[in-house]
Amino acid sequence: MNYVDMFFDEVFWKALWNTLKFSMFAIPLGMVVSLLVAVMLNQQIVGRPMFRTIYFLPSLVPIIASSMIWMWLFNGQHGLVNFGLDKIGIDGPNWLNDARWAMPSLILMSLWGVGNQIVIYLAALQDVPRHLYESAELDGANGLQRLLHVTMPMISPVIYFNMVMGIIGSIQVFVQPFIMFPNGGPDRSALFFAVYLYDNAFSFLNMGYACAMAWVMFLIVLGLTLLATQLTKRFVHYAGA
Repeated sequence: MNYVDMFFDEVFWKALWNTLKFSMFAIPLGMVVSLLVAVMLNQQIVGRPMFRTIYFLPSLVPIIASSMIWMWLFNGQHGLVNFGLDKIGIDGPNWLNDARWAMPSLILMSLWGVGNQIVIYLAALQDVPRHLYESAELDGANGLQRLLHVTMPMISPVIYFNMVMGIIGSIQVFVQPFIMFPNGGPDRSALFFAVYLYDNAFSFLNMGYACAMAWVMFLIVLGLTLLATQLTKRFVHYAGA
């Protein structure tokens, strides 16, 4: 009966769509940004340990504290983001109270926690054999070609790992929208699946419906992980395989 109710529950579909939309943008954006930062931090640059520390520190901040910080940064009247935009002649939006900008603000905020991915990419980059780069240089490959044809294949298992972890994490995202957008935000534009599950369990005391939603969440994560595995398996190369 709970699954039938779920099928006709418009709020359920709204929360599911918001969660999938967040995942579609936050996962690839986080993977690309963390990989580019890791490649940059893997170069022999002055102050490299300091830059590595700076990029990793935000991921150590508790999520509730970072959510409070971002609520101030995205404040439409006194926030630092709009202050910076105003300095370059752009009229910043009302990030937290405009249904059109609630989701982009959460996607941008997701970049705050890419420090863990950067560390994993750095470890993988340091395991790439130097002689492969030297051979590519002898063949005339430039920096971009070495990245695409040497680095990416050699660290492809790590890219796959970060993608799967991103899928699992994004489907379960809870604290940030719960803190920053009470009641789902304007027009429920930031109501996420995990938040609606929590509301059903502990606000509406509809535990059976919440348990059914938890099973649906599990099946979605499982399905997306299997789909990602099938779509990427020919691009993932394991040493000795």
